[in-house]
Amino acid sequence: MSDTSTAQQRTKPDRQQPVSEEIDLGYLLAICIDNKWLIFFITLFVTLAGCAYVWLATPIYRADALLQVEQRQQNLGTLDLAMLAQEQTASTTQSEILRSRMILGQAAQQAGLDLVVRANTFPVVGAAMTRRGIRRPGWSEDSAYAWAGDSIVVDELRVEELLLDQPLTVRITGPDSYQVLNERDMVLADGVTGELMQSQVPFIELRISRINAPVNVEFTLVKRSDTQMIQNLQSRFAVSQRGRDTGILELTLTGQDRAELMRSLNAISDVYLVQNINRQAAEAESRLEFLEQQTPVIQSDLNVAENTLNEYRASQDSVDLNFETRTMLERLVALEAELNGLQIQESELAQRFTPSHPSYRALLDKRGQLIGERDRLELQVNNLPETQRQVLRLNRDVEVSQQIYMQMLNATQELRIARAGTVGNVRILDRALVGNLPIAPRTNLIIVISVMAGLMLGLMIVLIRHMLHRGVTSVEELQALGLQVYATIPLSERQLKIFDRLSSRKSRRRPKAAVNKKAGKSGFRDDNSGSGVLAIVDPSDLAVEALRSLRTSLHFAMLEAPNNRLMLTGPSPTVGKSFISTNLATICAQGGQNVLLIDADLRKGHIHRSFGDQSEQGLSDYLVGDITLEQLIRQTGLEGLSYVARGTAPPNPSELLMTQRFNQFLDAMSGHFDLVIIDTPPTLAVTDAAIVGKQAGSTLMICRFRQNNPKEIERALQQLESAGVVVKGSILNAIERSASAYYGYGYGYYQYAYKTEG
Repeated sequence: MSDTSTAQQRTKPDRQQPVSEEIDLGYLLAICIDNKWLIFFITLFVTLAGCAYVWLATPIYRADALLQVEQRQQNLGTLDLAMLAQEQTASTTQSEILRSRMILGQAAQQAGLDLVVRANTFPVVGAAMTRRGIRRPGWSEDSAYAWAGDSIVVDELRVEELLLDQPLTVRITGPDSYQVLNERDMVLADGVTGELMQSQVPFIELRISRINAPVNVEFTLVKRSDTQMIQNLQSRFAVSQRGRDTGILELTLTGQDRAELMRSLNAISDVYLVQNINRQAAEAESRLEFLEQQTPVIQSDLNVAENTLNEYRASQDSVDLNFETRTMLERLVALEAELNGLQIQESELAQRFTPSHPSYRALLDKRGQLIGERDRLELQVNNLPETQRQVLRLNRDVEVSQQIYMQMLNATQELRIARAGTVGNVRILDRALVGNLPIAPRTNLIIVISVMAGLMLGLMIVLIRHMLHRGVTSVEELQALGLQVYATIPLSERQLKIFDRLSSRKSRRRPKAAVNKKAGKSGFRDDNSGSGVLAIVDPSDLAVEALRSLRTSLHFAMLEAPNNRLMLTGPSPTVGKSFISTNLATICAQGGQNVLLIDADLRKGHIHRSFGDQSEQGLSDYLVGDITLEQLIRQTGLEGLSYVARGTAPPNPSELLMTQRFNQFLDAMSGHFDLVIIDTPPTLAVTDAAIVGKQAGSTLMICRFRQNNPKEIERALQQLESAGVVVKGSILNAIERSASAYYGYGYGYYQYAYKTEG
């Protein structure tokens, strides 16, 4: 059985090994530490955004006042309305009355909330700068924006119904003149301060008493409708009860203008107080009217009863009542008086409640008891002699009528006194007061929330980015794919500087001497053969030390290979193939081997840059027959190291690599050199690596730390295996010195170099 099939049987089962998906909080913390500057700048940005909001936000103030709603007192004119006096005024009911359109509408009119005057300030920051007293800067001269100190005083504004809630613009045209414009900037009328400006179409009447603003400054006027005015006040107004069953209501109103808050809240208190007094006076007036209507009727009944009694006594020669009969008479009179009082109470309760109300039902129950007692007395009266019975009934009619009449007269007089001195059951305890400090925005709280939100956003972005683009970070992940890891190469900061220098346009176009001169000034060795090779520039770099261990591993790994050709490829671009190829070839040459480095990436190969050379007259030119083999092989300044550039970029690189001339070239180079290292394009990008891999005895897959994910590497392996190329192992390149790498997998590289002590 061939080595290829044996390798396939060995690697395929291994790739089914699952990768642990456990969440390691320590590892996540290490990732956050690695991205601490990103988290810091995101937190700083969000915090600055919060500070900007605090600076730009309009401050909101709150005014408060206290009202006391006393228990309804028993008025002198209620005729002993005991049940009604027990009804207390519910705080929730009073709260709704305070928030009603009846109260707030009148209060809004008194406070002048139907007119809005607003200065047009510079966008975004203009209002904040104006609040802080910043005067007009020089660049804003003759502009339409208002600054601190610019104002107008509007005495009155009347508009037609169609213009209600619509903005009108007032543009200052002189020290005492102005224009009124509509939303389309059409001039509607001109006016002068102190005079009534009138416009018929559309109808507008405006009086401005004072202008304190330069020419061209604009102000916005809005005449609010009753609905809009009340809704605006309702949205800012709140009522709450202090304590339980105290009858004390706290009124609060929020807004931007402290003076407007005091006016509006005091207006609400005053309107509610007047409304309560008027309501009490209206009730007294209603009762007085009822009594005045009933008094003549009662007086007439009294006169009739007295005349009837006198006539009966005259006809019976002055019949007197005995003691028992007089006692019955007094009791009957008392019952009739109570029944009449209950009848009056019922007439007033009927105006307030239905018969199912508890107070109404209690009154009906009491009246039923009194009627029952009266009926029992009537039965006793029927057992008396005829004369006594008749005299008792006539006396009862007289005394009951007399008692009711006196009650009516007293109640009428008392209600007249009560009407004159009505004060209501509402008292203003505290007038409106506005705090010196705004209640919003809450600066300290917003800044703290901004810092926390920024920190959480930064952590979320870092973790989401890590989860969405999670490349391999451990040897275990590559081994789970069936790949033996021959080396782990740390990321070299020195190599990054070399790459930046070689990638610049100027470095590409300069001749070799100029590049080497720049390298010497930058601290690199002034060596023409290796100005772009890390193994020559800095042999003690940790990445170079790791490549030396790779050289040792490959020495034993390639003993069983069919030839001395080593192909290096990767799943995707920018994994570091050229870096590892160039430096590995250099280290092997330094070890005494005769090495040839071939740049088989005919599209974008750049190995020639590491040696300060050009790409022309390279492999592609040789394969099409433009140059000879002697012209193809280039020597470097390092003994034992030769290389082949990619040549001119051809239109058909894959076809050139499949030619017999390329196979013959590799066979010839294998016999002439101890080691042939071939750098190829990415496996997933093009098929060149699969073509070259068939000619190579060993193939290594280079994976970049945190860049190539396991799925990507597995697809690259499958693509190579489908072409018959056996991947011998892998190299994990560019391992960063990060907290997550050290915490999760313990990669540690220690600097150990020989130094000459002075």
